[in-house]
Amino acid sequence: MAGLGVNIDHVATVRQARQTVEPDPVWAAVEAELGGADCITFHLRQDRRHIIDRDVRLLREVVRVKLNMEMSLAEEIVQIALELKPDQATLVPENRQEVTTEGGLDVAGQSRRIRDVTRALQNAGVTVSAFIDPEPDQVRACQEVGCDAIEIHTGRYANAWLLHGSEGRDRQVRSALQEIRRAVQAGLDAGLVVHGGHGLTYRNIAPVAAIEGFTEFNIGHSIVSRAVFVGLRSAVAEMKRLIQ
Repeated sequence: MAGLGVNIDHVATVRQARQTVEPDPVWAAVEAELGGADCITFHLRQDRRHIIDRDVRLLREVVRVKLNMEMSLAEEIVQIALELKPDQATLVPENRQEVTTEGGLDVAGQSRRIRDVTRALQNAGVTVSAFIDPEPDQVRACQEVGCDAIEIHTGRYANAWLLHGSEGRDRQVRSALQEIRRAVQAGLDAGLVVHGGHGLTYRNIAPVAAIEGFTEFNIGHSIVSRAVFVGLRSAVAEMKRLIQ
């Protein structure tokens, strides 16, 4: 049965909009744990647009479930990860102009750098995952550079799901799900742990969660959005029930 990782970046986004002290993403992590989260995920970006260094230090002290740090390959961020020693580091692409991560990491095209970062993190006791598009070539590249896990980018599926009433919508959803299935199987064949995430919501999670082979889903925006109305503990518990 797949677990649920809750991304708390969106709580920090609200705080940083006013450059104040609330809502506190560290409090959010505790509430998410109390709601049943199996993992707390955060992304320390180079521009510190949401999660900041203070959050990172406190999260390491407070979080009792798996702590997953999404991170770029920038040397400054790598050094912070080596000092922090999260339970898992997920390597992601990072574009300063993007609203959220726009696609998977090109592991095949940056294999030398990714291999070096992966080895350094693993030597520090950190499990390494890479956030990739559902492409078999990228899955194989992750195996070749020594990753322990992959997180399959589910954005194409999520975007297709939103095309209600559009011609070809069902075909696009089926095609995206088939891509995901193939990538999951490729990951399992390569001996990798398989996670999934990006754009997953209460409405679209069921078909993805039904795909065998996933170990964990990382979801943030939808859960934080629901929490505005029902509270974070309840929002997390509801998503976890849907996954199970």
